[in-house]
Amino acid sequence: MPALILLTADQLSPALSSLRALQPGDQIVMAEVQTEAHYAPHHQLKLVLLFSAMRHFAATLQAQGHQVHYFNYEQQVPSLLAAVRLVLAQQSGIDSVRLTELAEHRLAAETQSWQQQLGLPVEIVEDDRFICSHAMFRRWADGRQSFRMEYFYREMRRYTGLLMDATGPVGGQWNFDAENRLPCPPDLKLPQAPEFAPDAITLDVIRMVQQQFAGHMGQAERFCFAVTGKDARAAFLHFVQHRLPLFGKYQDAMRQDEAFLFHSLAGMYLNCGLLDARWVCLQVEQAWKAGAVPLAAAEGFIRQIIGWREYVRGLYWLKMPEYRELNYFAADRPLPGWYWHADTKMNCMSQAIQHTIKHAYSHHIQRLMLTGNFALLAGLSVDEVTQWYLAVYADAYEWVELPNTLGMALFADGGVLASKPYVASGNYIAKMSNYCQHCHYDVKQSTGPTACPFNALYWDFIARNSDKLGGNARMQLTYQQWRRKSPDVQQALRDKAADLLIHLEQL
Repeated sequence: MPALILLTADQLSPALSSLRALQPGDQIVMAEVQTEAHYAPHHQLKLVLLFSAMRHFAATLQAQGHQVHYFNYEQQVPSLLAAVRLVLAQQSGIDSVRLTELAEHRLAAETQSWQQQLGLPVEIVEDDRFICSHAMFRRWADGRQSFRMEYFYREMRRYTGLLMDATGPVGGQWNFDAENRLPCPPDLKLPQAPEFAPDAITLDVIRMVQQQFAGHMGQAERFCFAVTGKDARAAFLHFVQHRLPLFGKYQDAMRQDEAFLFHSLAGMYLNCGLLDARWVCLQVEQAWKAGAVPLAAAEGFIRQIIGWREYVRGLYWLKMPEYRELNYFAADRPLPGWYWHADTKMNCMSQAIQHTIKHAYSHHIQRLMLTGNFALLAGLSVDEVTQWYLAVYADAYEWVELPNTLGMALFADGGVLASKPYVASGNYIAKMSNYCQHCHYDVKQSTGPTACPFNALYWDFIARNSDKLGGNARMQLTYQQWRRKSPDVQQALRDKAADLLIHLEQL
């Protein structure tokens, strides 16, 4: 009997589990719904990406002969359930609803009551685009006192066979991260990321976003990302050829006025379904086997996909919904306005936020060790910070954003995800970038009117959280350094930090 299949903005994959069972007479519904467009103040480029990719995917399905009911944003469909109801009211003979499990907890929870509300069978099938199922992750996590990504990653390498030989991991070790932390030489030529000219469908979406979301971050007319699987694959293969060879060495590097460096930008395409995780890993492995990229680069990238991406998704579903409410340091200071407009004298923060405004993107070190590090040191509101990350990045969905932000960047889960807080003074920023050379502040100073704010805030964070962090084995060297400082120096640092926290908006 005919079924109605619901597809969402992050399910734009032809091999999606709910589509594989497509039968003659089945119909498809897709909708640009009001609640999903507004539950966070999404970046204009993120909205263009998703709405345009949805419309292109719907057009492809229609060209293949499938009946697709598509609701544009202007039709003001309030929710996914409302879209399903609209089609059911218009179409006779549909006797069930089928969907692939939704990726975010709030949406998945809503679908549990759909069968009762609709009075029809509602089948929810597993999203097997992810390599690690919920059941597999629960088995791995069962009985563990801590959930460290490295051990999970090794299990995923064994499970997938990626970069494995008969004796174990190729190269004799699991992780080459120690080789992947170099700053970018000033004379190193950076490859340009491919851009895609908007077609008629995308231009219509750009006009709509400009009209309906004018107050949101970004400029829709700057859109140049891929919106089809074909173009997303072309973009990724360009990365493999031109940027992956040096991705390993310089994946943690930052450089003035450079947003992308050697990164792939694959997250936005993976997370909406235009790219497949297995496929991208195989392309990288094949490039290593062909001698086109070093092992450290291939391993570093694959670790991000089958290690980190699968890990945070598993942890999210294991710990939700309680995970969202965690706030280990009771951080509640309001988010400074310059997180939205980048008007700060801290050059590193201005650079990262400018890249975010311009591209709906900044790479993982900018997110973790700049915007995230500052938020942790300053005790910014966990809720406001997580909402900011969710809104401003094109690859952000709660399942991937929340563990990365709340757990890794803010340590608000108290160590569920990370074994210690990722905090650093200005010295780390100076080591990994040339930002400090262009800054109003002096990274070598910790007190005084032009001292780098990261320095005093770092030591103040260490001092005020000694009761929670002093026993952490990985923090012992830091606390030894703090105790070696004279009482006068300690007090000067604490006083400087207090002044900075009062005047955050003026930094």
